[in-house]
Amino acid sequence: MRREQSLRREQSLRGEQSLRRERRIFKGDGLLKTKWNLARNWSLYVMLIPSVIILIIFSYIPMGGITLAFQNYRLGNGFFESDWVGLKWFRDLFTMPDFRYILRNTVVIACAKIVANLLAAVTFALLLNELKQVLIKRTVQTIVYLPNFLSWVIIGGVFIELLSIGGVVNQFTGLFGIKPILFLGSNDWFQTTMVVIDVWKSFGWGAIIYLAALTNINQELYEAAAIDGANRLRQTWHITLTGIRPTIVLMSALSLGNVLNAGFEQILIMYSPIVYRTGDIIDTFVYRQGLLDLQFSLATAVGLFKSVIGFGLIMLSNYLAKRFADYRIF
Repeated sequence: MRREQSLRREQSLRGEQSLRRERRIFKGDGLLKTKWNLARNWSLYVMLIPSVIILIIFSYIPMGGITLAFQNYRLGNGFFESDWVGLKWFRDLFTMPDFRYILRNTVVIACAKIVANLLAAVTFALLLNELKQVLIKRTVQTIVYLPNFLSWVIIGGVFIELLSIGGVVNQFTGLFGIKPILFLGSNDWFQTTMVVIDVWKSFGWGAIIYLAALTNINQELYEAAAIDGANRLRQTWHITLTGIRPTIVLMSALSLGNVLNAGFEQILIMYSPIVYRTGDIIDTFVYRQGLLDLQFSLATAVGLFKSVIGFGLIMLSNYLAKRFADYRIF
């Protein structure tokens, strides 16, 4: 017994000495603190080396191409011999008559997708939470999640056939006397069609985080509300939505960074010159100008403009997440 007690005392003394040493290190200068962290976590830093190398090669080195936005770039001249033109391409960009429509289309489609996906995901999570049979609940979850794992190439091909003049959708609506609609060839329908298809693909996957938030709500609150005479609708409004409100606010704030991301792959696969007025977005415009028309400088200027605005929106989302949900992105 005495030997065990002495061993315990020695271990506690060693732990206290180690804790005191760490406190002295953290209270000391920054260099000593850095050396201590490196010595203690060197294996973790070694594991980070491949990721850092990949990040430098594919993210930081290509940033040198930003110089194209300030040059009259020619393939034959290269980066170093092309003429510098300053902000010429930005002035041309903002004076283009089509750029106003492109920017408007990008913001409208992106914001509509954000709002629609949020409402659909929250609604689906609330409805699924009401199911009591586990087997049915899991089956519905699996079916709704599946479209998220399909590429836009597959989905685009399917919906192009379904929404064509002779497609299943127009044949079905024709039974009610509705004339065939050019969903992908009409400026009146294209944006709505893009939003609906994106919601169908993504809302099931987006509901996962809300389903997780629902599990953290204390079930005793529902029992107390039922005793007080509250029906399921009032319980959902006052307990369920209140319980997941911080999550909804957080996801809404984080989605601000995607205001200029209207879905490049989806639009590129499904749009055509007929719907450029309402379907052309910044990413597809950059694709056409840079890769098809070989206007590298103009395309770079547009991409840089989008990146700057996107960075500002990410900073705004970080502030809003901290302000309303007490969560920091970085």
